[in-house]
Amino acid sequence: MSRRDADRRSARRIVVLAGESSNDRRILASFIRAAHPGLASAVRLTEITDPVRLRKKAGPELSAAAKTLVDKARGKAKQQKGEFVGIAVHEDMDACPGPAYDRAHRSVSTALAKAAGACSSVYALAAAESEAWLLLFPDAFPLYKPSWRLPDSWHGRDTGRRQTPKEDLEGQLVRPRYRESDGPEIIRKALEQGLLTRPSGSNRSYSEFIADLKRWPIPSQRSRQ
Repeated sequence: MSRRDADRRSARRIVVLAGESSNDRRILASFIRAAHPGLASAVRLTEITDPVRLRKKAGPELSAAAKTLVDKARGKAKQQKGEFVGIAVHEDMDACPGPAYDRAHRSVSTALAKAAGACSSVYALAAAESEAWLLLFPDAFPLYKPSWRLPDSWHGRDTGRRQTPKEDLEGQLVRPRYRESDGPEIIRKALEQGLLTRPSGSNRSYSEFIADLKRWPIPSQRSRQ
């Protein structure tokens, strides 16, 4: 099969990314490409910009919100003349892992799975923020900005225990100052250098996201009529 034919075939199968910002969705895409390359090569990753506000909802309100988000994702796939095969959703927990994280992760994951039906879903609930996941890859920072180096004392830690990882980076990386829009570029550098399969330290929310993602089946090669 030619590369063009492979691209056309994968383009028929769509995985939709939803998140709080474009930065978060781009980070999500890089993690998918690193953790599940078979899936990434078999689908087209695309985005929806609809607000994601799931973690604070419960019961019928959560079910309705999850269904609305998945319906938007199905509509995006249809708009691109593709087959919707899954949705990956990102939110920041804004807190460290604990009972509230466990409840939100479990309830939202269940609601998304029910809304997605036969398609796949994964919920990336970053504790405390996306920046905590960036801290798992300290060697990627100087690859993006040579002047950016994280203290040795930050390496190999449980990054999910940092209450304010974004503010910590803003205080440490000042020439130039770290901005949220730098996050996707840092992770892109890590992906290019093969660093995303070798995190330094731990973060339970990241590990659970990767484990959930790796359970996704690779879509079949059937053709759409």
